[in-house]
Amino acid sequence: MASILSQKQKKREKYTLSDLKTLGTQLLSSRAHVNNLPLLLTFVSPSSPPQQVLEAVLSLQSFFTIDLPSKSSINSDTDAESVYRTWLRSKFDDFVKALIDILTSSKCEETLREVVLDTIMELVKLGNGGRFNSSVYNRFLNSIVISPSSATFLLDQLESKYFNYIDVRYFTYASLVKITKTLEAKDISDNRTVSADEDSKSHSKASIELSIQKIHHILARIPPLEVLQEKSDYEMWIGFGFSSKGSSQKDNSEVPDAEDKQSMAEEFNTKVSPVKMAKKMKLKFTKAWISFLRLPLPLDVYKEVLVNLHQAVIPHISNPIMLCDFLTRSYDIGGVISVMALSSLYVLMTQHGLEYPNFYEKLYALLVPSIFMAKHRAKFLQLLDSCMKSPLLPAYLAAAFAKKLSRLALSVPPSGALVIIALIHNLLRRHPSINCLVHWCENNDGTARDDSRASEPGDEGADSGNHADLSRRKLGIDYFNNEECDPAKSNAMRSSLWEVDTLRHHYCPPVSRFVLSLETDLTVRAKTTEIPVNDFSSGSYATIFREEMRRRVKQVPVAFYKATPTSLFSESEFVGWTFKCKEGEGEETGTIISEDDHNSSAKRHRIERGS
Repeated sequence: MASILSQKQKKREKYTLSDLKTLGTQLLSSRAHVNNLPLLLTFVSPSSPPQQVLEAVLSLQSFFTIDLPSKSSINSDTDAESVYRTWLRSKFDDFVKALIDILTSSKCEETLREVVLDTIMELVKLGNGGRFNSSVYNRFLNSIVISPSSATFLLDQLESKYFNYIDVRYFTYASLVKITKTLEAKDISDNRTVSADEDSKSHSKASIELSIQKIHHILARIPPLEVLQEKSDYEMWIGFGFSSKGSSQKDNSEVPDAEDKQSMAEEFNTKVSPVKMAKKMKLKFTKAWISFLRLPLPLDVYKEVLVNLHQAVIPHISNPIMLCDFLTRSYDIGGVISVMALSSLYVLMTQHGLEYPNFYEKLYALLVPSIFMAKHRAKFLQLLDSCMKSPLLPAYLAAAFAKKLSRLALSVPPSGALVIIALIHNLLRRHPSINCLVHWCENNDGTARDDSRASEPGDEGADSGNHADLSRRKLGIDYFNNEECDPAKSNAMRSSLWEVDTLRHHYCPPVSRFVLSLETDLTVRAKTTEIPVNDFSSGSYATIFREEMRRRVKQVPVAFYKATPTSLFSESEFVGWTFKCKEGEGEETGTIISEDDHNSSAKRHRIERGS
């Protein structure tokens, strides 16, 4: 094999650039020089010089554009002509394979790869009798996906030059469906095969993950189909239809001139309206994404898909409910994956009628301290507030979320405590039935009673059983189970929001000031408004510091004490202790001496140094 390659290399070295131009001119001038075709094909290789590759590609492109037959016309010719056209078709396949090898080779220059890409797209446009050559385009995309080299440059070129054509988008989706099915079957076969070679299994898994990443990059780069009106037009890479069905058959050896292309385009536009085209594109878009989501997505691709699914996929898919299996599986995983899946799942529930019975149980389980430091916490907290807006929410569920959030306020950063106060404020305002968690008063016998509705007339006999049960709660005992994952079993209605009261003494001044908003009577909805959570959901130490720096303070002390202190500590602290100097030590040190015998008025004096 090595000797054959060396012989071909020596043969290529014999020809100069002018010789290649002569071979190309002879090939285009007469069929008598058709044997120049295999010779020119040998120069279309990643190992050839770029100038020779370019000259051979241009000559072969011109030849195949004029003389390439379609597969359907081969059997209709005479025996000799049929043999010639079959041979010609095989050489065209070799030419396409050589072009794809150059595209997927990392050794070739980007300029040459760009020219080869344009050549392939021209063959796609004109290499099938004027119709879109989907077989060549499918081979081209499949080679990009399975290639171990990077495809960023090629995808950039496709996005900037060709993805604005609607037929290119259409066949891109169709090709990706075939490719994803192949990868899915390969992954299943690899899982069923028990092999002792762990290196080969890991290599196969890595290659599948790389292919999946490339498919996602292609899907993410295709612009979504705009809403087309009846009188609007769309740009196509070819002048007329997607396939040969319903189109007039012409002599495939002839290339349609400009007038024929224009008339065919007008005929196609009269047959396929923009509205029908939008429906076809939506179906292909749906099949491509559904097939892609069935693949074993790597973690980085999984996260990126979940982040953009509610904006880039759901608005353009034919039936968004088809995504419910993927989203519910993602939501059940837990952690950051569930947080990312919440946006799309919420859209399906609110806009497309999806029923998910365990939605609030899973949402309750996501309330952990780490969620207030996550990257996507802003979107999650806004969705959490939106999910709590329904007036049909049971009281025990609203109480469980309010109690869970108030408990988290003790352990989260100040930015998290601010957004928790806003969430609890909105919960108490939307659901007056849980205000009993706030207004607890002490009876004479040491038990607690609910005074949240004491001032409302006509409520003396309502819910007497519940109030009797609530009045038996002992002070100092919190019945709330913070470790319970089921909000119905957390006993939140038997507890109180004592954690919110501790925030009055929070070390961060914005938190201690903001918690005063909960002291108003939130049951009077006419006098209160909801707090927008998005104003606090993106907060951090930096934002709190900037707000404090911009805040105008009316009175600023010039020293820690407004008056000169007479002692180091106040009289109310450290009762029974005093500060005195030991005899003989004078100015140097001071000790703390305990006075246990009837010295109730002991004071601590500041040790004055110096006489």
